[in-house]
Amino acid sequence: MGKDEHHEQDKGFFSHHNHHGHGYPPGAYPPPGGYPPQGYPPPPHGYPPAAYPPPPGAYPPAGYPGPSGPRPGLGGGVGGLIAGAATAAAAAMGGHHAGHHGGYGHHGHGKYKRGFFGGGKYKRGKHSMFGGGKYKRGKHGMFGGKRGKGICAYATIVSHDGRAITIDGHRRVLLSGSIHYPRSTTEMWPDLIKKGKEGGLDAIETYVFWNAHEPTRRQYDFSGNLDLIRFLKTIQDEGMYGVLRIGPYVCAEWNYGGFPVWLHNMPGMEFRTTNTAFMNEMQNFTTMIVEMVKKEKLFASQGGPIILAQIENEYGNVIGSYGEAGKAYIKWCANMANSLDVGVPWIMCQQDDAPQPMLNTCNGYYCDNFTPNNPNTPKMWTENWTGWYKNWGGKDPHRTTEDVAFAVARFFQRGGTFQNYYMYHGGTNFDRTAGGPYITTTYDYDAPLDEFGNLNQPKYGHLKQLHDVLHAMEKTLTYGNISTVDFGNLVTATVYKTEEGSSCFIGNVNETSDAKINFQGSFYDVPAWSVSILPDCKTETYNTAKINTQTSVMVKKANEAENEPSTLKWSWRPENVDNVLLKGKGESTMRQLFDQKVVSNDESDYLWYMTTVNIKEQDPVWGKNMSLRINSTAHVLHAFVNGQHIGNYRVENGKFHYVFEQDAKFNPGANVITLLSITVGLPNYGAFFENVPAGITGSVFIIGRNGDETVVKDLSTHKWSYKTGLSGFENQLFSSESPSTWSGESVPFNRTMTWYKTTFKAPLGSEPVVVDLLGLGKGTAWINGNNIGRYWPAFLADIDGCSAECNYRGAYYAEKCETNCGEPTQRWYHVPRSFLNSDGDNTLVLFEEIGGNPSLVNFQTIGVGNVCANVYEKNVLELSCNGKPISSIKFASFGNPGGNCGSFEKGTCEASNDAAAILTQACVGKEKCSIDVSEEKFGAVECGGLAKRLAVEAIC
Repeated sequence: MGKDEHHEQDKGFFSHHNHHGHGYPPGAYPPPGGYPPQGYPPPPHGYPPAAYPPPPGAYPPAGYPGPSGPRPGLGGGVGGLIAGAATAAAAAMGGHHAGHHGGYGHHGHGKYKRGFFGGGKYKRGKHSMFGGGKYKRGKHGMFGGKRGKGICAYATIVSHDGRAITIDGHRRVLLSGSIHYPRSTTEMWPDLIKKGKEGGLDAIETYVFWNAHEPTRRQYDFSGNLDLIRFLKTIQDEGMYGVLRIGPYVCAEWNYGGFPVWLHNMPGMEFRTTNTAFMNEMQNFTTMIVEMVKKEKLFASQGGPIILAQIENEYGNVIGSYGEAGKAYIKWCANMANSLDVGVPWIMCQQDDAPQPMLNTCNGYYCDNFTPNNPNTPKMWTENWTGWYKNWGGKDPHRTTEDVAFAVARFFQRGGTFQNYYMYHGGTNFDRTAGGPYITTTYDYDAPLDEFGNLNQPKYGHLKQLHDVLHAMEKTLTYGNISTVDFGNLVTATVYKTEEGSSCFIGNVNETSDAKINFQGSFYDVPAWSVSILPDCKTETYNTAKINTQTSVMVKKANEAENEPSTLKWSWRPENVDNVLLKGKGESTMRQLFDQKVVSNDESDYLWYMTTVNIKEQDPVWGKNMSLRINSTAHVLHAFVNGQHIGNYRVENGKFHYVFEQDAKFNPGANVITLLSITVGLPNYGAFFENVPAGITGSVFIIGRNGDETVVKDLSTHKWSYKTGLSGFENQLFSSESPSTWSGESVPFNRTMTWYKTTFKAPLGSEPVVVDLLGLGKGTAWINGNNIGRYWPAFLADIDGCSAECNYRGAYYAEKCETNCGEPTQRWYHVPRSFLNSDGDNTLVLFEEIGGNPSLVNFQTIGVGNVCANVYEKNVLELSCNGKPISSIKFASFGNPGGNCGSFEKGTCEASNDAAAILTQACVGKEKCSIDVSEEKFGAVECGGLAKRLAVEAIC
């Protein structure tokens, strides 16, 4: 998603153009003058000769390839996932989607190891997916029979008309959720998808990540958590539909928007336009994915779960920058996709001019005002942003449950019939997959399922109730005649009427004023910024602002493994930098400063630039006061002169073009200048984003000052040597099987370029595990050789802009409801259970780049600590401790209690019966309980016309 639409939102209420896109934060990118109209040109002398030596050829016709055999593994870490690519390219503007996965050599030993995160082949389910019989709603299968697990045995006809997607001729209300397979582990997939189904979803949506699957041209990886087919079959086994967004540009806050960097380094390459080289590569990859999926019979037309496919992604946001070539390109995309004959409709999101038969769809926080470009295209919402992503230096964003529900109900009130949550589970940007620049390792997104797969309550439960109501109204919403009643003051009622009955919505879009409406002879109280739903046009069964589901308070608990010492015992070793700092010894040499992507092929975050300068005392630049000046686009920069670290710089507030200058001591004779350029995710969004520079792309000067005279010596055309990565990666120090020697004596703290290692026991139980890296600076962490991502706890969030209160009323924007001011941007890092040995020792390896103290590092588990609810009368209270027993009732009151979870207090009216005693009897000792909220249960009470509620806090 793009910045302009998000941060300069339309003044109207729910324009599908307003604040579209996971755009970069204000001021982050582009540079002050904006991008050149044609993007950034290649360096004046072209790319280095060795930059792009791809072997010709295409994928085997026999089907999708598996791993291409052993190849050099940069090692799972800062080089691991994108190991072995040909050369690098491009950086982008922090956008709506980003990252990188490669596979081979992910953890190890320079050779491909099975499974990005382990795991074997997928297994077929034993059961038929949809069963026999006619399609029925509710408890029955998607196409009849019981809604069970297994493989669909029958081809399904998926089509559409102007009202809805049709499945076997039946119009459908479809609710979908995004879960990206590389952002979790294969072991997590079944539980995540099951929770999606239990939450009332019909479908799971995912992108396909080109750079993860083709890290080197014509070398493919579909192993471990890159096993797209296994993921799609897991969706199928759960009896759900799939939405496959091939792209292959994905944005997604994913490194380089999903494009492999070798693509950028091909001669004459331009992305996303009528460029023959690009179109050939895009068609090759897209065709390969389609053929893979067809081979496994996973399109609905073959009896599989996939009911929709997507080509390109949000191109309408940038098409104006490409002129007529952009229009021609999008037509080519449509024709190419259509020629693949997948047997299900193709969609194009954020593409108002999508050619037929492509279906254009909407992305954004609100899409109720969206109108498709063809009367035969249903109103579809491919991305309802449930929260927002986070940047290093950023605060924690939150989108309220009430607002997400309001946006969904409003969309269906106004004729929508397909809606997808982006994200339903965000997950983790493992290894170097985070884009940006500066996207964090966590991709929690404040989604209904949190980063670890826990239910994010009350968001999950409140939306589940909404889904149940919408599904119950499916026939009326898709076949009914529509009429509206305008009550003024931004309050409207919408009636869907068939011969069998009617269903109604009452929407109040006013940001401040509650409404009391006389509708069809009855009065309804509709809070500001909410929608009430009346499935029979008489009884309100749901209001988006009235939450009746529990709030779960998640707590972290210390590692309780048996015989685990209270503190970890560390060993260490330095990163070997003598060759680069003292000898200036690299892998290649050129008389030019090149973009980091071009030289490193994005095989690592780290690229060394080295040159030797001979200075005589008679040289005009020689003097007592000398400095080094660097025009840089490195995300993080370290500068050394003759082995001495003279300073470092990190980008803040999105200013990725800067001048770094620091005093330095030069010697008469030879001087070695070493610059370490570090990327923190390549850009993923914007027109021509592939050309955004990274590294030392400007001039480098030695500055001499003698009195009032300043002399400048330009080193830009000196002979520069380049070295990609670090010696510790080459020596596989991150591997638990590394033969390298480590020292357990005098472990240094706050030392730059240092490796640390320790062992620990896996925490007991099955709750998700995190590692607390407070005290460390910046670097990368591995668990048993698995790269869990970049860490940077030294980067604190801004101190201002947080508020304890968050008003759900009014249009949401990413900075509206932020928390975590002044704290580390990310302190805790996900350690998937499947990475751990449940018996025996586990190894944690850290590469600390800027200096830190590992003595505080510890492992914790995350679980439900206490649960709260604030349930309106005539609803059902349901409490659950997620598999643990409810131990006590801390607070309970029926009437008009006040306060929030953790600080409830009794109101001015309270029922006569002891609510705490009733709930203690009903719930304590049980893992879950339910009870009707009524005066019959809790006693009569008069609250002066106020809605009566039961407030509860229970301890797990």
